[in-house]
Amino acid sequence: MITLLDYGAGNVRSVINALEGLGASVKLVEGPDDIASAESLVFPGVGNFRSMMGILDGKGFIAPLKEYIKSGRPFFGICLGLQALFEESEEAPGIKGLGIFKGKVRRFPRGLSCPHIGWNGIIIRKPSRIFHGLDGNEKFYFVHSYFIEPEDKDLVLTETDYGIRYASSVQKGNLVATQFHPEKSGEKGLRILRNFLENQKESIPPLVLQKTRLAKRIIACLDVRSNDQGDLVVTKGDQYDVREKGEVRNLGKPVELAARYYKEGADEITFLNITGFRDFPLKDMPMLEVLKRTSREVFVPLTIGGGIRDYTDKDGRFYSALQVAAEYFRSGADKVSIGSDAVLIVEEYLKTGKATGESSIELISMVYGNQAVVISVDPRRVYVSSPKDTSHPCIETKFPGPNGERYCWYQCTIKGGREGRDVDAITLSKVCEELGAGEILLNCIDRDGTNMGFDIELIKSVKEAVNIPVIASSGAGCPEHFVEVFKETDVEAALAAGIFHRKEVEIAEVKRVLMENGIETRPI
Repeated sequence: MITLLDYGAGNVRSVINALEGLGASVKLVEGPDDIASAESLVFPGVGNFRSMMGILDGKGFIAPLKEYIKSGRPFFGICLGLQALFEESEEAPGIKGLGIFKGKVRRFPRGLSCPHIGWNGIIIRKPSRIFHGLDGNEKFYFVHSYFIEPEDKDLVLTETDYGIRYASSVQKGNLVATQFHPEKSGEKGLRILRNFLENQKESIPPLVLQKTRLAKRIIACLDVRSNDQGDLVVTKGDQYDVREKGEVRNLGKPVELAARYYKEGADEITFLNITGFRDFPLKDMPMLEVLKRTSREVFVPLTIGGGIRDYTDKDGRFYSALQVAAEYFRSGADKVSIGSDAVLIVEEYLKTGKATGESSIELISMVYGNQAVVISVDPRRVYVSSPKDTSHPCIETKFPGPNGERYCWYQCTIKGGREGRDVDAITLSKVCEELGAGEILLNCIDRDGTNMGFDIELIKSVKEAVNIPVIASSGAGCPEHFVEVFKETDVEAALAAGIFHRKEVEIAEVKRVLMENGIETRPI
């Protein structure tokens, strides 16, 4: 029996699914007594340090949690469940952690793309039963902006390199806690959880890395919408037009395709719900069910976009974007993607130059952490003869406009690309980062469905303007296009849809070509 401390923030469904899939019975903590009586406790902390400690305190969990850990019974902490073990965090000055171990939680230094998102390796520092059956060359999924700095170096189980070398897991007796997410790290991560459950003998891999490198991520994107018969299908448009001969293109069922991409080696799965909401996204039960079913089969990160906004129903009842996001997280999503609403938020910000503290970006990142908020940008080129012809940041392009224009800026759009706004992609990305977003999903209407390759000029200009990870999207037609975007820009990930759906390009082929060109990827 595993007792799981779900304090009400973020996606714990995947942890539950992983444990149950490995044969464990999972009991959720409902009160302090459940912690005190637990035989084996798993603490998957997700979100913001201040919010987490506030909830733990408010529920009366802190004292029994400390007593449980001090008792020496089995404990597995994940991500924020690791950071909570220390005295304090730079994420929440003045807020005390559990103080089980001496040390602080610090933010990654300036100059690094932050959060640290993606698949990285571990350097094993001492024997541990949780590595039984692994060889030390595996990569695991990380998503965090802060890292632990223990005073007692004997605690350190593994280290990881990301600009600096930091402790990425600790172990003391029956206590194990990892910064990475084993439940989101595919079969290798599940092996770690199995070893924890089965109490394997101590083992250390024979091959121990001397340096780890962050892998470039390959993301499979599934545009999901209702077809004319009312069924949810995966579709794909050409420059955002999803119809062919009057019918919505049907490229497969969402759960089946997601499971296929997981088995084929996708590093993440993104669902973009492009169905027009007639009433309210929380009533879009089929999409919530898609997430729940997918999280039972897919153990890599899941992102969901669509309808994450404030809403007032026909009876005058108000629902916040935070409530919508919470429901998605509880259904199995790790990140939410905000599209059109982000443009409107930025427009309001630019009127005053001040954050309100009430936007969906700010509220969701405040509770769940900035790593949980992805901004999906849908820009298109607007050509001008001279930079003086626009107030927006523009570039000199290698691809002149229809009248020979040598310059362009990238206009943000809303409503699936149907409406252009007076906001550019660079400004939007910078403001969203300031408001708390943790990642940019950078689409390009001009390249969508063309198989011409990513818009390198757009991607470079946005990546150079922000300090958060950027995902390149739109235009991939062959593995060489992925090589090009990773060699020509510093983006952390690249996303594709149609070429994977139609099996024109296999994910394994993309990764093979990347490795042949010296680009770090996660092995399949």
